[in-house]
Amino acid sequence: MKSSWYESKEKAIAFRKRGHSLGAIQKRYGVPRSTLAGWLINVKLSAAQKRRLFENRMRALTKNRHKAAAWHRARKTASLREAEEAARKVLGNINTNDHDVLDIILAVLYLGEGFKNTVGTGLGNSDPLIVRTFLAVLRKNYRLETSHIRCELYLRADHDTEKVKHFWARELRLPMRNFRSVQVDARTRGSKTYAGYHGVCAIRCGNPTIQRKLLFLSRMCFEKIVREHAGS
Repeated sequence: MKSSWYESKEKAIAFRKRGHSLGAIQKRYGVPRSTLAGWLINVKLSAAQKRRLFENRMRALTKNRHKAAAWHRARKTASLREAEEAARKVLGNINTNDHDVLDIILAVLYLGEGFKNTVGTGLGNSDPLIVRTFLAVLRKNYRLETSHIRCELYLRADHDTEKVKHFWARELRLPMRNFRSVQVDARTRGSKTYAGYHGVCAIRCGNPTIQRKLLFLSRMCFEKIVREHAGS
């Protein structure tokens, strides 16, 4: 009994001899690839035909990669949008004017970024938003005065010291006189600093009482959460 595709065999062979790919032949005649492989096993392609098929495959791969990359970018964009909306919803339920809420936020921030092995309250970071948050809560909850704030900069060798000072003074809304110390890392000589990096700004306010309270608060907060939600 002849296959239902048998009448296409000669056409498929002729098409292959003209240098077309198995995929193109399958699409044209609707014959399964396994059947085509048997029909075309003895058809020899010229070097030029093989080269053209290879180039076509490479173009198709490049096109598919671009499509896949675009799909992944779109998916990531949608995912980021969803995450941002979810974060906004949570933030909408939090009263950031509440003294205790701000203290907990400050305590968690301090546990991660604050100075713990020195006497006195302080924090250092390269992100102005982190340092500004630290200052904002200290000013609101602890009435920290500008005159009690000491700023230290830790820079790379190719930084323009005065330029970076002005950057941090502008970002933190502090007068230049508060920036009392600049240390340059000699190990960075000869290497270029990436754009947008303004070193690390360390803020100290000298009050060890705040430091101790924040460290106790962060630990006690975590212990309370574990007791209530981790079954211990």
